[in-house]
Amino acid sequence: MSRILIADDHPLVRDALRSAVLYSCQAQEIHEAGCLDETISILDSMQGGKGEPDLVLLDLNMPGMNGLTGLIALRRRFPAIPVAVVSAHEDRKVMLEAVRCGAAGFIPKSTPRDAIAGALRQILAGEVYLPASVEEGAAAEDEETAEIARRLSTLTAQQLRVLEMLGTGKLNKEIAYELSITETTVKAHVSAILQKLKVYSRTQAVVFANRLQLEKARFGI
Repeated sequence: MSRILIADDHPLVRDALRSAVLYSCQAQEIHEAGCLDETISILDSMQGGKGEPDLVLLDLNMPGMNGLTGLIALRRRFPAIPVAVVSAHEDRKVMLEAVRCGAAGFIPKSTPRDAIAGALRQILAGEVYLPASVEEGAAAEDEETAEIARRLSTLTAQQLRVLEMLGTGKLNKEIAYELSITETTVKAHVSAILQKLKVYSRTQAVVFANRLQLEKARFGI
C-alpha cells in the first residue's frame, strides 16, 4: 500500500493522476496540493505522525515552484521522500536537469495512462524513470563525452599543459617561455595535439577540451 501526494494546480490534472495512481498501485492514501506552500504544509503534517508519503508527484509550473528551484527546495527539506516531476515540459534537457536535481523521475503530461502507471510502478520500486527517448539520448551524450575523454587521454603531460595554455589565449612564444622550451617545440606539440584530437585548428582543440570540462560540470562526473 502506498501513500502518494499529487501536487498540481490544475484539478483536472490531479484527477487524471489520481486515476493513474489507482490504476498502477494499491494506494492507501492519496493527498492533493495546489501550490508549493500547500505541498510543504502537507508533507510537514505527514511527518508529524501520519507517515511519510512514498512518492510526491510534482508539477514544475504550479504557484511557488519557479521551475526546478521548487524541486530543489523540496529535496533539501524532505530528502527521504522521493519526488517525481509530472510536467507539460518535454525538453530533454529539462528532464535530465530535473533528475540531476534529485527527481526520482520525469513523466511528461502527454504520457498515456498505461505508461504513467508503468512509470509509477518503476519509481515506487526505487528506480529512476525517464522516457525511453530521453534515456537513449543521454546514452548517446555519454558515449560522445567518453570519446572526447579518450582522445584527450592520448596526449602527453606536456601536450596537455600546452593545450591548457592555448585555452587561456597564450601565444606560442609565451607558452615556450613558461615551459622553458623553444617555439619550434611548441609548434610541434600543437601539431601533435591537433592530430590526436582530430581537429584542424587551435581554436577547435581548445573548444574540444573545454567541452569535456563543461560536460563533467553539467553531469557531475
